[in-house]
Amino acid sequence: MSEAAIRTQGLSKTFGGRRTLLGRTRHEIRAVKDVSLELRRGETLAVVGESGSGKSTLARMLVGLEEPTSGRIRIGGRDAMEMRREGPRAFGRMIQYVFQDPVASLNPRKSIGQILDAPLQILCRYDHSGRRERIQELLDAVQMPGDTLSRYPHEFSGGQAQRIAIARALAAEAEIMVLDEPVSALDVSVQAQVLLLLRDLKRRFALSYLVISHDLAVVEAISDRVAVMHFGDIVEEAPAGRLFADPQHDYTRKLLASAPRIRKE
Repeated sequence: MSEAAIRTQGLSKTFGGRRTLLGRTRHEIRAVKDVSLELRRGETLAVVGESGSGKSTLARMLVGLEEPTSGRIRIGGRDAMEMRREGPRAFGRMIQYVFQDPVASLNPRKSIGQILDAPLQILCRYDHSGRRERIQELLDAVQMPGDTLSRYPHEFSGGQAQRIAIARALAAEAEIMVLDEPVSALDVSVQAQVLLLLRDLKRRFALSYLVISHDLAVVEAISDRVAVMHFGDIVEEAPAGRLFADPQHDYTRKLLASAPRIRKE
């Protein structure tokens, strides 16, 4: 069996619990509690739960934006902490993060051409001509026009900015994408377009997706497996079809009862 794209073991994150300058002890919050999870190569795993369930903290630990309090993360069979110590190239070429707010995630002072150029130069070490050719390929892949490159993030709609953010992640040539609420900031009419794009890109570039979402309709549409988080714990995990048809945990049943449903095409 091939190594998983992501595997966590006993992963936990605690906030607070330290003394302030005035000598008071901050209340300790365990945002993630001993989570052991696996994203298999080539699949889409959705982590779903209400706000405050710990799913975004989990995502941020996976991409190195938060340090775990305890536990281990392996990315592509390698220890994530060791990879980060090697520098951004080793880690960034394995896993990339697509943020919830697409416009805010793009540097407003840089043109789209500069934004897409940076990972190609720093992480992939393309020469100048190679970067130009690759950038055009990326724009075509996310269905954005060529004049995109000279413009700035504030000139684009949310859906267009999310396509650019996805192109930036693709530029690193990473095998894994962590998508944090990838369509929640978009109009409903645009959400379906972005979801279809993500599905096409997954096939085209042989990607593995870990999707963070509170929207069960989105999760049902794109996921292969689903892990349900509640107060920092994974309370249920199953193939998507089975979980939506026959949820086993009371919390999962309550989530499904309160959410609209759509079907995969």
